[in-house]
Amino acid sequence: MIKRLIILVLSLAAIVSVSGQQKQVDFEADSVQMDVRIGKGAYRLKGNVVFSHEGAQMYCDSAYFYPRTNSLDAFNNIHINQADSVHLYGDIMYYNGNTRIAQIKRNVRLEGNNTLLRTSEIDFDLGQNVGYYTQHADIVSGENNMSSRSGYYYVNDETYFFRDSVIIVNPDYIIYSDTLKYQTSSSVAWFMGPTEIVSDTGYIYCESGWYNTETNVSMLKKNALVRNESQTITADSIYYERETGYGEAFSDIQLVDTAQNVILKGNHAFVNQKEDNALLTDSALFIYITENDSIYAHADTLRAIKDDNEKRQLYAYYGVKFFKSDLQGKCDSLYYSTADSIIRLYKEPVLWSGENQLTAKYIEVRTKNREVNQLYLDSIAFIINQVDSARFNQIKGKTMTGYFRDNDLYQLDVNGNGQTVYYAKDELEYIGVNIAESSDLKIIFNENKVDEIRFLVKPVAILYPLEMAPKEELVLDDFEWHALQRPMNKYDIFKK
Repeated sequence: MIKRLIILVLSLAAIVSVSGQQKQVDFEADSVQMDVRIGKGAYRLKGNVVFSHEGAQMYCDSAYFYPRTNSLDAFNNIHINQADSVHLYGDIMYYNGNTRIAQIKRNVRLEGNNTLLRTSEIDFDLGQNVGYYTQHADIVSGENNMSSRSGYYYVNDETYFFRDSVIIVNPDYIIYSDTLKYQTSSSVAWFMGPTEIVSDTGYIYCESGWYNTETNVSMLKKNALVRNESQTITADSIYYERETGYGEAFSDIQLVDTAQNVILKGNHAFVNQKEDNALLTDSALFIYITENDSIYAHADTLRAIKDDNEKRQLYAYYGVKFFKSDLQGKCDSLYYSTADSIIRLYKEPVLWSGENQLTAKYIEVRTKNREVNQLYLDSIAFIINQVDSARFNQIKGKTMTGYFRDNDLYQLDVNGNGQTVYYAKDELEYIGVNIAESSDLKIIFNENKVDEIRFLVKPVAILYPLEMAPKEELVLDDFEWHALQRPMNKYDIFKK
């Protein structure tokens, strides 16, 4: 083998011309010939060609070496060994010793720790230990098969920076991204553009964040979305564990359950998709989608769970208000279950239907086919509507049951201790006030207004002229008027 010492003596003049700040490429080969046809002072090398430069070893079958520019062209069976941290293979290479950049073409293969890259062309900076490709590459790292149209590989950090048409194929899912950074040592992918994660069990979208392909834990940011068969969660950001189904979402959250026709909103949420549970706080909102209308309910905290019979349950705590175009309400806490389709209102509940205010210690709103079907008021049941600024029609009893038809209250049955204060009116004006008692009453409504009162058991009634009615009897015990607290639209439910 002809040693480098002989070649240096023959080309001493060329070597002197190279900048003293750049180290000369060393080489050896079975055959070395000076060949002016390929360049002034250039050499043709054949057989077991080895170049050494700045700790890198470069192997090939044959090469042209240009001492004046400290560069070379290499052909066939290219192999670059950079301190055993990276092995680079190809068919053709151009290497500039001054810039330490190698350009490898055809059948390019880069082997690093835990990774294998294949492409048709790559530029590799041996000084920075960074490779760059623009002609599409396929990369294998563990169980992940990756590809992109262009990208960088930072060997020292074991990190890929992918651009354009990025795909990561895992046995359990596929990631599609515009821009993505992937670290092979940690198996973490960072998203820097629109990204989709598709699997048999769900779909994830975001435009920023990260995903650990080993643990399937992710932090999704910017238009984050997580979807399974029946639920979709969107938020500004979502922490999500794919294996357990647990997630925590932040700001502008929306959880849509298509199976239950329910939407939950808030600014902080804890979710477990596998157990089908959710807890929302901060402007928490529950929307129950009905056929022709929807119920909007707000509370400080909303908790939705699925019971052992696969039925949905909703708990609303503290400061509950809800709005439907034909029914509004407030209470301290609320419970709803799809098992019986009943909304239960606890602690100082109030309902408004048309001109009527309904109160009791406990109220149930019974639904059927996603529409209000019945109301049940238990203990100190009270219905009031306003006649004028100082007068109120009032009906009170132990319990009340209201019936709806086409979303309108058409009948109310009062059971036990029935009392009424009702202002009688002819076609033009009020003519008196009827104060009556009856154990049981039946109230008939027309367009949500009292049309008829039927006294069913032992009625006692007195019709007073307006000016002769005893003032102490014009307001029944436990009377309270809550007009200022009534939500007039779906936005008012957030008012305290």
